[in-house]
Amino acid sequence: MNPDTPDTPGASRLRGGDLLRLGLNGLRTRPLRAVLSAAGIAIGIAAMIAVIGISASSQANLDAELDKLGTNLLTIEPGKDPQTGERAPLPVTVVSTIARADGVDTVSGTGALEDVNAYRNARVDPAESNALSVLATDTQLLDALEADLRWGGWLDRAPDLYPTSVLGQRAASRLGVTNAGERIWIGDRYFTVLGVLDPVPLAPELDTAVLVNNAAAERYLGYDGRPTKVYERSSDELVESVRRKLARAANAEDPQLVAVSRPSDALKARQAAEASFTGLLVGLGAVALLVGGIGVANTMVIAVMERRGEIGLRRALGATRRHISRQFLVEALLLSCLGGLGGAILGAAVTTGYALSQGWPTAIPLTALAGGVAATAVIGAVAGLYPALRAAGTPPTVALAAP
Repeated sequence: MNPDTPDTPGASRLRGGDLLRLGLNGLRTRPLRAVLSAAGIAIGIAAMIAVIGISASSQANLDAELDKLGTNLLTIEPGKDPQTGERAPLPVTVVSTIARADGVDTVSGTGALEDVNAYRNARVDPAESNALSVLATDTQLLDALEADLRWGGWLDRAPDLYPTSVLGQRAASRLGVTNAGERIWIGDRYFTVLGVLDPVPLAPELDTAVLVNNAAAERYLGYDGRPTKVYERSSDELVESVRRKLARAANAEDPQLVAVSRPSDALKARQAAEASFTGLLVGLGAVALLVGGIGVANTMVIAVMERRGEIGLRRALGATRRHISRQFLVEALLLSCLGGLGGAILGAAVTTGYALSQGWPTAIPLTALAGGVAATAVIGAVAGLYPALRAAGTPPTVALAAP
């Protein structure tokens, strides 16, 4: 009869609880080595979970921003002339004609003033423009963009022809403007600052812009009245149908010279680019996890070599090869799972800390946590298979004779 067959009468038996205690005892006898080996697994799992969690948190933040700002904002800009390759200017009446189109709720435009710069005062060197743009606009811009003022008031707080301005957040910082009523130098005269905008994620160009009323821009800065960018909002259910007709509404004679886009698409494209980078980082985390698995295998092989006397004694007392192999396989699994759980906790902590520092909602996919721990179990089983089989295949006489 085969003594390794569990059902053989008189053969030794090893219950699950005893097997677990044996595995834990093997780790407790060498705590430093166990911790260092588990750390390799933990680092790999923590890296993978942190990368996935940070990416998911970023996506959740973007979704929240889009839900708040809406995906129903469309922009109209000059398109390229197929014959000359140059951008054709929009008509002067583009804002009013779009406003009359069916389904349009709010529309506003901005016109970039070429060769016009803004300075803190008239004594600043003209070369020190701070990379700011001066834009002419109307009083509907805030409604069209659903933008907010950080402080102060909007352009409608003063007469149309009065030289006033509203600054983007970065423009105010670069010009050193901190209070309403301060003056800045634009063109050949001072303009009074009425307020400062909060950042507008769907129109980031406004962060570095100095906004001037259309009428004042025409009177003092030579604005020709042609918008260079138009913003339009409609209801969510009509946005696609409105999008199809905007080019003709903007330029009935040459609709092909008009470019219509949705700023939220650019945000989603940015997120897609970040997702591809996230895939690279997850791959690096997987490499770290593989290195950790190799560390577990190395630890278990050394454990088998060091514990040949124990193996021989247990075999001599009736333990079967299956018992020995299971003991060392359980040790490897426990070692890997210890690292996996530690890595999951560490990865979740890193994700939470980073999300809080950025003001994002914390989003850690449960599949990532469960998958990370499951991956460690698989790695532990693979890493411990060879050492377990080697331990089981050691003859009792050779093991007992080992120093």
